[in-house]
Amino acid sequence: MSAGFALVLRPDASFEITEWPGNSRANLRTLYTAIGCTRVDVVDLSSKVSMWLDDDGMHTGAPVNRWATILYAITAPLHQHYYGTAVFTGGPDPQGDTTGLTLDRCAALLGLAGIDVPTIPHPRTN
Repeated sequence: MSAGFALVLRPDASFEITEWPGNSRANLRTLYTAIGCTRVDVVDLSSKVSMWLDDDGMHTGAPVNRWATILYAITAPLHQHYYGTAVFTGGPDPQGDTTGLTLDRCAALLGLAGIDVPTIPHPRTN
């Protein structure tokens, strides 16, 4: 399955799986729009998963994103909470460009966060 998606995870546990453009400028626009901010920060959860957040979310009154905090805590000792909408993408490729996630990886992240997910259908080919 191709890796062309990003998982947008909001503090209320609602989520959206969106196409990841794979173009540096378009990637940044996608992040700003999904998060609703003008500056982002990235936290690498692994070499294959990055979490993007509003760089000022902690200071602007954004709610704690329990789900993003849980996903971080699975990968490293928790040292802070994460605030506002989080966007999960793949990690960087050898050129440093951010890659997308597969639909299966999006579903796995939601499952790890404890969010019930309906089965994500695969695209029909006919």
